[in-house]
Amino acid sequence: MSKEKKTISFSISKLITLLILLVFLYFAYKYYQTNNFNDFVKSETNLYTSHFTRDNKTYKITSDEYNDAMFYKKVKVNKNQPYKVTCMVKTNQVEAKEEQSGVGAQISIEGTTERSVAISGTQEWQKIELIFNSKNREEVNIGFRLGGYLGKAKGEAWFSNFTIEEGIAEQDNNWKFACFIFKTTDVTINQKQIKLKVTQSDIMDITNTIRLFETSCYNLSDGKMTADCDIYEIDTPLSSLSYDSEFGYYVSAEDIENQIKDTIASNSYDHIFAIVRLGDEEHENDIQVNDWIGLGSMDYYGIGFSNIRLPNDSRSYIYKYNSRINTFPEEVFLHEFLHSLERNAQEYGYSRPELHDYEKYGYKNETLTGQKAWYTDYMNKNINMNGNQVGLPKEVFTLKPAKSSNFKYSYKMEEVFKEPQNIIDEIRGIMKNLVNNIELLTGGKN
Repeated sequence: MSKEKKTISFSISKLITLLILLVFLYFAYKYYQTNNFNDFVKSETNLYTSHFTRDNKTYKITSDEYNDAMFYKKVKVNKNQPYKVTCMVKTNQVEAKEEQSGVGAQISIEGTTERSVAISGTQEWQKIELIFNSKNREEVNIGFRLGGYLGKAKGEAWFSNFTIEEGIAEQDNNWKFACFIFKTTDVTINQKQIKLKVTQSDIMDITNTIRLFETSCYNLSDGKMTADCDIYEIDTPLSSLSYDSEFGYYVSAEDIENQIKDTIASNSYDHIFAIVRLGDEEHENDIQVNDWIGLGSMDYYGIGFSNIRLPNDSRSYIYKYNSRINTFPEEVFLHEFLHSLERNAQEYGYSRPELHDYEKYGYKNETLTGQKAWYTDYMNKNINMNGNQVGLPKEVFTLKPAKSSNFKYSYKMEEVFKEPQNIIDEIRGIMKNLVNNIELLTGGKN
């Protein structure tokens, strides 16, 4: 064989090897493009149940069985700042294991109840957003989820076009309250249909009490806050209740979301009161409530949320001012709102006494005024403990929930969810994601 033929043969062999290598690299790149989630960490309640795939800039979670699956990224944030995360989402046959409005395709902060709306069923591409306050945190795990803190889901969900922006926190101390009075409760408990009505006399009493609450917020705080309350009478019956082994039946934000979401979305409210009747003389024991007249420390997309329960006895003076019986009928409203401030103080890193520990500090539940003296000192950090003054710090009265109005002027953090621009970026993302997963499995850095 001539030297020329050997050279041609050798060149063809090199060309074939190169082509094989290029084909291998192409399919390897496509594989990683599908299965690599860049800097995102994949997480599941039931491991190896859901499938995570990516098609260029679109990320997909598939759960053939009920699961809570999420991919999230650690994001550095500044303390006490509002943030807004958005994405586009599409769903196919997404359904929750149990009927919950908080379960589906959503944005959420891993390890917390903070979330966006949850999309279920089969829906075309739509934009969703999560608004939250960083509070005392310097980093959060922002996740895109099929499932939820409240339960599991199955189906298919696609996510794309991730954005995050930092807004400007409000500094004022005027709190806006939305007070929803549900005129009818129509629920089935233990296979029994229970229908309860709120009378016009009840509505008049509650309205007067809410006006007293507005005044007390200013007076008892010594001007550290003001309250502006809007009252809404809801004709659509309250048709579902939540249950807790400690408190019995109560109204969660998910129970009334459909009735209140439009009102909340079009206003900048800082707290929500849901006012309901869960019993009367005829149905006194049909709905189990474990000795509560108000429940607080809940939230609706970051906004404080409280239940106010009307008494079963129509002759009760709980929400009626009477100089001989009750001169502080707004106490329940104030108490439940203070639970939200107590929670805020804790989440912002401030120490404070427990709201229920009034007896521990020498306060009493007085006949006409209840715990008014305790609330006054609690709101003014004027409780004596071993020679020190404790209570809510004055700063907490300006630490209001993050809302859309905080983003009139905002800073777009474009680098956080930046997609890889080339194969080198892809490889860097693969290595970073590998390190993140190793740290997750081993419990952190050594």
